[in-house]
Amino acid sequence: MCGRYASSRQPDELAEEFEIDELRLQEPLTESYNVAPTNDVYAVLERPPREEQPAGQRQLRSVRWGLVPSWAKDAKIGNRMINARMETVADKPAYRKAFAKRRCLLPADGYFEWYATEALDAKGKPRKQPYFITPKDGGVLAMAGLYELWPDPAKADEDPDRWLWSCTVITTDAEDSLGRIHDRMPLMVERDRWDQWLDPASPGDVELLTPAAPGRLEAFPVSTLVSNVRNNGRELIEPLPLEEAWG
Repeated sequence: MCGRYASSRQPDELAEEFEIDELRLQEPLTESYNVAPTNDVYAVLERPPREEQPAGQRQLRSVRWGLVPSWAKDAKIGNRMINARMETVADKPAYRKAFAKRRCLLPADGYFEWYATEALDAKGKPRKQPYFITPKDGGVLAMAGLYELWPDPAKADEDPDRWLWSCTVITTDAEDSLGRIHDRMPLMVERDRWDQWLDPASPGDVELLTPAAPGRLEAFPVSTLVSNVRNNGRELIEPLPLEEAWG
């Protein structure tokens, strides 16, 4: 599962990294070291060609994290649809249409997972130590995602805010070195597969999705402050000395 991540890059940095043709942003998002479900996040996507735009364009947009299917009666369904499992994403009704033609990349500095330690809290339950998982080379993670457009029935057809754009992160079994922390991890799309993954005319193919190559990511303990969504600062991704982490 991926339930929190960090995203601090500015739009111009992402535009260069992902070869963006068009920034579709009302204003830049605030950098966040504690991105949580229902937050607005950056998504890289390609829209199909239209009469006024014969060639599709690669866009950078802000979308809500937590996918709301087009047929949903209430947008709150997105609160529990922050992750889609690779094993079922092509078949589940909530995701299969988006997987077929609305795929995206979700840029991240890294993501957080919580490891249940042997230490117990006041209630006798295992204390959970957060870890930050990030590329060793300091690069951007291109997490595999899906996006959807949901028409708000409470708003008029001509209302420019009628359509809610939302997304989900696709996950898979964690590779061995990370599986000890958590059994799931976000899927990454390698740079040489970005074009095919984003192309809405290309059929969805799980073969395009691969776990990060072993050894590419590093994981280190960080402050438990990240467990509270109200905390948000660079200190949340600073490595914690091992002697300060729970054993």
